[in-house]
Amino acid sequence: MHLTLRQLQVFKAVAEHSSFSKAAAELHLTQPAVSIQVKHLEEAIGLPLFERIGRKLFLTEAGCELRYYSLSIARQLEDAREVFAQLKSTRRGQLRVAVATTANSFASHLLAAFSRLYPEAGLTLDVTNRSSLIRQLRDNETDIVIMGKPPSDMDLVSEPFMDNPLVVIAASGHPMSGRRRIRLSDITDERFVVRETGSGTRAAMQRFMADHGLDIAIGMEMTSNEALKQAVAAGLGLGVTSRHTLEPEIRAGQLVELNVAHFPIMREWFVVHRQGKRLSPIAKAFRQFVIDEASNVWPAVAAGG
Repeated sequence: MHLTLRQLQVFKAVAEHSSFSKAAAELHLTQPAVSIQVKHLEEAIGLPLFERIGRKLFLTEAGCELRYYSLSIARQLEDAREVFAQLKSTRRGQLRVAVATTANSFASHLLAAFSRLYPEAGLTLDVTNRSSLIRQLRDNETDIVIMGKPPSDMDLVSEPFMDNPLVVIAASGHPMSGRRRIRLSDITDERFVVRETGSGTRAAMQRFMADHGLDIAIGMEMTSNEALKQAVAAGLGLGVTSRHTLEPEIRAGQLVELNVAHFPIMREWFVVHRQGKRLSPIAKAFRQFVIDEASNVWPAVAAGG
């Protein structure tokens, strides 16, 4: 059975008006054109859809059934039009953003500021580790990723938008916390709390130490930045993390940034998506917002303090 949307549209108009002439006027067609469409529809179904009794037009049993389905199809098409209109709009639509755990502090502020500009948009935020971010990019599970240095072995579009200084942190009562200048060799006598293997922060830290010919003692591994900060605050060792994550703990007097020679390790934050991905208007708007406004939304971090 082959039916066309145009045939169903004509049938629906005739059924609603109980009149070929009124349906023709509504659809801006001639009455013979309407009659031909209905005839083709009846031939495709193999049953009459209308019957004329006296001067009135009535639906047959098959016509009643088809009217039910034509109304259902019309509603679904209207829903589809609404969805596509939302996808074309920068005011609406769904945006999926994934961010590195170390970017959560400022990324949440960015999303909040963006949401105030686009209050009708639906936003989803996933805060996760680097390996999960790479998997989501590979599997096309998210629209935009905010992360440190993107992997070089993937086809990605990436744009740096803000510095990401990595600093050495300690518990507030640590003996080094009051020192104005700490040599690199001094911190090699300390134990470190580090992120898991594969973390961008750990990789940057290991490259830095190797470049300076130093080894550090690893006391504990943590799978999240929050766990790392809590362990350092508890006195379990020093840590290296993004300065962007430290404001609450430093304000609360739980952590201090140590003034270590050759630190901070300067990295960058990137806004990333898959090469060839067709970003929706709302995703394009968010990407540009991050590039243009990150330093205004989070000025203390962007300034490095």
